[in-house]
Amino acid sequence: MRVKRGNKRVHKRQRYQKRTSGMYGGRSRWYRHAKEAMEKALGYSYRDRRDRKREFRALWIARINAAVRMVDPGLSYSSFMGGLKKAGVGLDRKSLADIAAADFEAFRTVAQVAQAALAS
Repeated sequence: MRVKRGNKRVHKRQRYQKRTSGMYGGRSRWYRHAKEAMEKALGYSYRDRRDRKREFRALWIARINAAVRMVDPGLSYSSFMGGLKKAGVGLDRKSLADIAAADFEAFRTVAQVAQAALAS
């Protein structure tokens, strides 16, 4: 006896249809195009979850560097981070960037701690 796969096929196609419902043109209507579009979208989302981490780290570094240069134009980002490590300050880049944006005086204090550690 042959199997016609009626319900299974319908549910499978509905799953693709639901996930591609907001897409443009045939990508939301035709099964083959919807399937290709969804596979691409899932691949991009997997890749970009990793890229987002890189982009945020680069943003934090740029903000920290700008704040460090405002505190002392002769101090670089890398020497600042080296000074923090030498001083035993355990703040991560995200926290440092937030402090630099929200409370510059506190960041200035942290930068002075790093400079003192570098001088000694």
